[in-house]
Amino acid sequence: MAITMTPAAAERVRSFLANRGKGIGLRLGLKTSGCSGMAYVLEFVDELNDDDEVYEIEGVKIIIDAKSFIYLQGIELDFVKEGLNEGFQFNNPNAKGECGCGESFTV
Repeated sequence: MAITMTPAAAERVRSFLANRGKGIGLRLGLKTSGCSGMAYVLEFVDELNDDDEVYEIEGVKIIIDAKSFIYLQGIELDFVKEGLNEGFQFNNPNAKGECGCGESFTV
């Protein structure tokens, strides 16, 4: 399954990278966290690691390490604005449940 990104998310990432002035792309990864077990991590990438996979989507490079990829296959990264709130949204078909606060998920 492919990794996808909405045009809104791609535009936001391009804007962040342009304001930052450097970087290869955006890392999408996971960390053990929260009451459900896993949380998403987004960070700028200046240098690739040996186990990184690079996906070019909507003109943006998304970098995912091999360990995280098995849980992220088929994910769609979106950027949404709801009232005064805005942020990235992760539509992950592998997630079986989320904690009540929405900070973590389980597979």
